[in-house]
Amino acid sequence: MSKILVIDDEAWLREMMRLVLMQQGYEVVEAGDSEDGIAKARAMRPDLIICDVNMDKADAGYALLTKLREDAATASIPFIFITGNADAAGMRQGMELGADDYLPKPFKSDDLCATVNARLRKARTVREEAERKFSQLRSQITLMLPHEMRTPLNGIISNAELLATIEEFSLPPSEIAEMGREISTSGQRLERLIENFLVYAQLEILANDAEGVKALRAVRTKEPANILRQTAATQAERCSRAPELGVSAVDVPLAMAEDYFKKIITELVQNAFKYSSPGSFVEVRLSAADGEVEFSVQDSGRGFSPEQIQRIGAYVQFERKMQDVEGLGLGLAIAKKMAELHGGTLTITSGPGPGSVVTVKLPAAREA
Repeated sequence: MSKILVIDDEAWLREMMRLVLMQQGYEVVEAGDSEDGIAKARAMRPDLIICDVNMDKADAGYALLTKLREDAATASIPFIFITGNADAAGMRQGMELGADDYLPKPFKSDDLCATVNARLRKARTVREEAERKFSQLRSQITLMLPHEMRTPLNGIISNAELLATIEEFSLPPSEIAEMGREISTSGQRLERLIENFLVYAQLEILANDAEGVKALRAVRTKEPANILRQTAATQAERCSRAPELGVSAVDVPLAMAEDYFKKIITELVQNAFKYSSPGSFVEVRLSAADGEVEFSVQDSGRGFSPEQIQRIGAYVQFERKMQDVEGLGLGLAIAKKMAELHGGTLTITSGPGPGSVVTVKLPAAREA
C-alpha cells in the first residue's frame, strides 16, 4: 500500500483528500503546516507528497520543498503542489525547485486521483528500471570481476613465487628481469582495474547529487589543447605506436576539470589503440562550433555493430572470446558518464567496415 502525505492548513481539504485517496487504497497521513509536514516526511518517508503552496505563510510550500530536496532521505520523493493561484511564474518556480506536478484549485476528486496515480506510476517505473539496471550491473560484476582480478594476480603471484624459490644465480639476469617486468605489468593492470572500478562507482554516486553536479560543471580548463596532445601521446607511447598518432587541436575553454578531461582522453585513445591493428592510424581532434567543444577519436579497428553501440555500459565487453582484451569494459562507460554529468554527450559512429569514431560533445566554457 502506497503512503501519501497531505500537507495543507485547511482541515476540510485535507479530510476530503484523505477520504478520496483512502477509497483508492492508499494510506494517508495529514500535516497542518510546513513544520509538521517536514517532520512527518522525514519520519515516514512517504511514497508521494501533496502540498499546498501557501499555508501558514505565503510560499511556505516552496520553502518546504527546498528543505526536502536538500535532504538525501527525502530528495527523491515525488511531490505535487496544489494551489489556487497556478500562474506560469509560480509553476516554473515550483518545477525549478523539484516539484513533479501541479494541481490547481478547485479540483475534482477524479483529477486528484488521476494526478496521484500518474505520479506514483512514473515513480514505480523509474524505481523498477533502476532496480533492473542494478541487478544487471551486479550480475555483470559477479561474472567478470573475479576473472579480471584473478588474471593479473596470477601473473604477480606465479612470478613472485618463482623468484622466491629459485637458488641464487640459478637463473640468468635476463630471465629475472623478465619476471620483474611481468610482475610490474600485472600490477599496473590490476591498479588500473581497481581505479576504474572506483571511478565508475564515484560517478554513479555523483549523478544523484544535484549540488555536486552543479559544482562539477562550474570548473574550467582554459587550455585543453596541450593537455590533449600530451595525454594522447602518452597512451600512444605506452602502446609502442607513437608514429601512428595524429592530433589536431584548437584551444578553446572547456567546462570540465582537467583531471576529468584527461581521463576521457586516456580511456578513448587507449581503446582506439587496443582495438586497432599496429600500423593503422588513430586520429584525435579537438574543435569548437555552435557553443560546443567537440573531441573525437577515430581508429581503423574492427568497429561496432549497431547492437553493440546500444549495449555500451559498465562491465560490458564485446566478442571477448574472439579477442582477449583485459579490462571490465569500463573505459567507454566512464567517458560517457563523465560527458553526461557535464551536460554533454558521447556518440559512436561505426559503419559495416573497419573503424569507428567516438565523439564527445561538451558545452563550451562561458565567461563568468
